[in-house]
Amino acid sequence: MKWVAQLPYYKIQREIKDGEQRSFPCNRQMYLYKDRVVTRHREFPIKDILDMSYRSMGGSEGMFYLYTSKGVYSYLVECDPESFINTFKEQQMNKIERTGRP
Repeated sequence: MKWVAQLPYYKIQREIKDGEQRSFPCNRQMYLYKDRVVTRHREFPIKDILDMSYRSMGGSEGMFYLYTSKGVYSYLVECDPESFINTFKEQQMNKIERTGRP
């Protein structure tokens, strides 16, 4: 099944080498499918996702929040995830219209 939306995010990797700590960004992708959201290390069934939101941290960076029945997961993003969130919400609205329930 092909994804319907994707969102680039990054994680700050840290390593200690020669007694010096170094930090560098590791770029990753989040994919929205009709039945799940997939990140590099996690997979969330759509039925477990309650909501999504975004908070800008100034400039183009911000935090993307994925609210699930098992907790809240946060991801660093360099772009506004509005289209990703809107695609998710449209899918939810279409499901409600078809089935009469979320």
